[in-house]
Amino acid sequence: MQIDIVEIQKILPHRFPFLLIDRVTNLKKGESIEGYKNITINENIFNGHFPNHPIYPGVMIIEGMAQAGGILGFKSLPDGTNYENKVVYFMSIDKAKFRQPVIPGDKLVYKLDLIKQKGTILVLTGKAFVDEKLVAEAELKAMVVDK
Repeated sequence: MQIDIVEIQKILPHRFPFLLIDRVTNLKKGESIEGYKNITINENIFNGHFPNHPIYPGVMIIEGMAQAGGILGFKSLPDGTNYENKVVYFMSIDKAKFRQPVIPGDKLVYKLDLIKQKGTILVLTGKAFVDEKLVAEAELKAMVVDK
């Protein structure tokens, strides 16, 4: 299943400048998600991180993974669930590692697997790639709650 930016905005409450996923290229309910964000010099974050040496912050990579995981979590809810009145909260980030800088012009690809789902609690492993090279990884835990 693919999801474009219009549908992503119906699922996630995030908006510019904090919507960090442009497209979902593959989603298997209850299993996995793959999506991406195109990193451009127009990102507000590059005004301060770092002038004359722009590097996309690791915390933003993790947040992008979390947003992809949120989409997977919402889409893995039982059919007919109205996720307009729900939100995903981060519970923990574990084993985060950053392996290579991400810079303007990169296509940041997020790949997450749902390891465990118990009710509204999700446990995911996430990896981020640029040109098929691993740039970051983490284990994420989140909870789907009513707004």
